[in-house]
Amino acid sequence: MINLLCKIFIKNSSDTRDPKVRHAYGMLMSIVGITANLVLSVLKLLFGTLCGSISVTADALNNLSDAGAQIISLISFKIASKPADRDHPFGHARIEYVASMIVSFLVLLVGWELMKESVAKIITPVKAEFNTAVMIVLSVSIVVKLWLGISSKRISKRIGSPVIAATSADSLSDAIATSAVLVSAMISRYTGFQTDAYMGAVVSVVILAAGIKILNDTKNSILGSPPEPEVVEAIANITKQYPEICGIHDMVVHNYGPGNTIASLHAEVDGAQDVYLIHDIIDNVEKRLYSDLGVRATIHMDPIVTDNEKISELRALTREIVKSIDTRLDIHDFRFVEGATHSNLIFDITAPYELKTSDADLTAAIAQRISEVNKSFFTVITVDRQ
Repeated sequence: MINLLCKIFIKNSSDTRDPKVRHAYGMLMSIVGITANLVLSVLKLLFGTLCGSISVTADALNNLSDAGAQIISLISFKIASKPADRDHPFGHARIEYVASMIVSFLVLLVGWELMKESVAKIITPVKAEFNTAVMIVLSVSIVVKLWLGISSKRISKRIGSPVIAATSADSLSDAIATSAVLVSAMISRYTGFQTDAYMGAVVSVVILAAGIKILNDTKNSILGSPPEPEVVEAIANITKQYPEICGIHDMVVHNYGPGNTIASLHAEVDGAQDVYLIHDIIDNVEKRLYSDLGVRATIHMDPIVTDNEKISELRALTREIVKSIDTRLDIHDFRFVEGATHSNLIFDITAPYELKTSDADLTAAIAQRISEVNKSFFTVITVDRQ
């Protein structure tokens, strides 16, 4: 159904790289979410009050907070669509991360208040009377929330939106919470055992867990999380399609919000080639990365010697020694400076953060193994953490 709505209300819905299309997706999902949550909230509040159920009333307030979260999402998409200006040269797309954090705080607040009220009802029990109408409303709510959660997750992946992903996680947790309330209603009606307050506590835990997850995911995005492996692989694949580029390293990818990615990397090229020709190739790669991936890339040229047999052999030997220490290590920017009494092997090492060996110990171990091959070899090593 969500695909049908997208086709009806979003022009060129398949072109998700277009900021206008992305904005339309966000507005549509926000409006659908606000409408659904307001309707569910009114129905649950009405029936929860009539039957005196804390869990149903709490679920209604949760839906009301969800509507508020969707309003925040709506506002964030409106702001995110604004073009770059002097004060925000990279645009306003990161406002979605701020919106996601506000959503998480709202969810946590609702969960905490529900927990306090449920505990109070456990200490001082109040009998709740459930009827068929309440159970029908709860059943419909579960179906609607599942649909909202699955649809939002699908759209968040389609347009890469953290705020829609946050509302998706919230909707799916709501479906679980409402299922707990429905189970409580059925137990109370058919057995007479009052579990309403206990289910209210269960619902609050589910809501709090969802809020913590949203907050953690958003925190990582704001602090700076590693780029998606697919993005890194796509950049590498396009760059390596040009035979003039021998290798790449020192890739850095910055995300200034969905649809606004900036990257820099070093490309190893044959130092004997014409510099104007290589510069033209680099320009073409940068343009290709933007046209194919929407990535604004800056590529630094690293000239290397490719036609010297001795340097090639030393480079291969050095790589073999480095990988014998840890297969995850690799080298780049290799240079060889030969002298009368000693020769310098100058190179960088790419090491993962997971490698617990310190930079000093790592360079010392490599220097020791290289000196065992030839005592006149000295090493000048720079360690780059991936």
